[in-house]
Amino acid sequence: MENYIDGFVLPVPRIYLNQYKKVAEKVAEIWKEYGAIAYFEFVGDDLTLEGTKSFTETIDAKEEEEVVFGWVVFPSKEIRDLANQKVPMDPRMTELVTPLIKPEKLIFDASRMVYGGFKPLVQSNE
Repeated sequence: MENYIDGFVLPVPRIYLNQYKKVAEKVAEIWKEYGAIAYFEFVGDDLTLEGTKSFTETIDAKEEEEVVFGWVVFPSKEIRDLANQKVPMDPRMTELVTPLIKPEKLIFDASRMVYGGFKPLVQSNE
């Protein structure tokens, strides 16, 4: 059985980064309850490389925003597909995410998030 990952990149207003982090920590635990074997989110630090398009450009990140890159590891695509069906229905997700999407204090704008599911090509763990 090969691992499968969901990857995502999104902008988060810098002033709300700590609030976003607290929610993401709780969301990570929920994903793991539904089959994820690992959950990671990192904040952009060195986002440019001459001759390439940056994550900042791709998601149209503003000066006052941080770029968050994350991925969730699953033991298989089948388990990932089941988790993707069940996690959004979990009432804890509504409680956690609703405060992040209020128009007057928008912390998470899904329309600017880049997302995809990925199957293995090369894996080197050692």
